[in-house]
Amino acid sequence: MTMQDNSRRAFIAGAALVAAGLWAGAPAKADGLDDITKAGVLNVGVFSDFPPFSSVASDMSLQGYDVDVAQILADTLNVKLKLVSVTGQNRIPYLTDHRVDLLMSVGYSAERAKVIDYTAAYAPYYIAVIGPQAVKVSGKEDLAGKSIAVNRGTLEDTSLTAAAPASADVRRFDNYNAVIQAFLSGQAQLMVVGNDVGAQVLAKQVDLKPEQKFQLLTSPDHIGLNKNEDRLKQAVDGAIAKMLAGGTLNQISTQWLGKPLDPKDLKD
Repeated sequence: MTMQDNSRRAFIAGAALVAAGLWAGAPAKADGLDDITKAGVLNVGVFSDFPPFSSVASDMSLQGYDVDVAQILADTLNVKLKLVSVTGQNRIPYLTDHRVDLLMSVGYSAERAKVIDYTAAYAPYYIAVIGPQAVKVSGKEDLAGKSIAVNRGTLEDTSLTAAAPASADVRRFDNYNAVIQAFLSGQAQLMVVGNDVGAQVLAKQVDLKPEQKFQLLTSPDHIGLNKNEDRLKQAVDGAIAKMLAGGTLNQISTQWLGKPLDPKDLKD
């Protein structure tokens, strides 16, 4: 063996030792659950205009079904809860950019599943077309030529876009309040919203005589989280299972949705 061969072997061996040392000294990548625990805060994205799941109370705090569930999740993780107001347009980027750890009220879709992950379902939800009694609509074919208000970028939007005939006039707004106002003021003949939002409009608008025309999609609410956060998903799924088995979700549903929770409504 030549001196050159010995030098080359020594160099390779030394480089390997250095690499091994650097690898051993590199800190393990923390996951979402570690980050939440270390920070002592669970950041949860919620809509601020989505009653009875989440809306602004008289004291300017957020209240509702989602808020109660989020608080229990924070208590389960033994951290403080920080609610972050999001919209249908920015909430997925807020999650993927790690501005929030979890998103409440996320309906499942195959398109979203490419980007985010889902926990078990925790609340019933379906999307409906609502309109005045005088406007005859019984199915998606009757949406032809109708103006329809919807919240931009939400599951309601994608469901309506997929179902509506080409001649439907889909009018997209940036929040639920704007959708409701467009419908009530006559800017749109119909609106597409969740059963919860629709129920409140049906109950309050006696003169308009609004009614639910038909369901576009049945999709229970899940909690959204980033991909590859297996430990965080396991912790949240465990908390949801405990709330369901112990009757807590039933109590929350009775308080905010006005009816007991039927476990069958949590099936996709």
